[in-house]
Amino acid sequence: MPFHWYSNRIIKSLADHHYPVSRGEARRLMKAAKVEVRQRKKFRVTTNSEHNKQVYDNVLDRHFRVENPNQAYVGDITYIWTNEGWLYLAVIIDLYSRKVVGWSMDKRMTARLVCDALTMAIWRRKPAQGLIIHSDQGSQYASHAYRRLIDKNGFTGSMSRKGNCWDNAVAESFFGTLKQERVQWRHYQTRQEAIADIREYIVMYYNEKRLHSYLGYMSPNDCEREFYRLQEAA
Repeated sequence: MPFHWYSNRIIKSLADHHYPVSRGEARRLMKAAKVEVRQRKKFRVTTNSEHNKQVYDNVLDRHFRVENPNQAYVGDITYIWTNEGWLYLAVIIDLYSRKVVGWSMDKRMTARLVCDALTMAIWRRKPAQGLIIHSDQGSQYASHAYRRLIDKNGFTGSMSRKGNCWDNAVAESFFGTLKQERVQWRHYQTRQEAIADIREYIVMYYNEKRLHSYLGYMSPNDCEREFYRLQEAA
């Protein structure tokens, strides 16, 4: 991750707290605080798209910029190592605000994992029919249970082309951020420890506080608050 991305984020955060600094000053502060910028690891395929199940067309087609919340969601799965073995994390992200609106974690990578993440998003957000739900072609997303959940809610299913991670770049970017900013600094003894830490990262930091250059250096929650404020003022 380029160093200036972090200095820009720190500049904006300090300005929000009425402490303006230059980029050079931000870098000196980072150096003094021994803030280390680690490079993201390369993308690795998690799900298995080698199956004979029915898949959706690529309806989203990399249109990652949308006009409203609850217009399009993306989902994906990643894995986190603990001393008890792998922990799998499935997320659902709103493309408008980049907010993680649903998630699920388990020691097994099953259809239930992705269904639980989408169910959380539906319960919390209550999106209208027509919502686009995009994922890769992994067997969990192509499962009958997941497709039924999409269809019964009147959503529009969408899937990446086989083996093309860039078709789901927003979800991949979130996983890279999670691992770079939190997971690789931790040594989880148990899955439960990892679950609690990752949940705290999503709820208390990523959605509420983390500034995104894509959002004009706002957090996902602030982005949505601003959207609804403007809606009420119109």
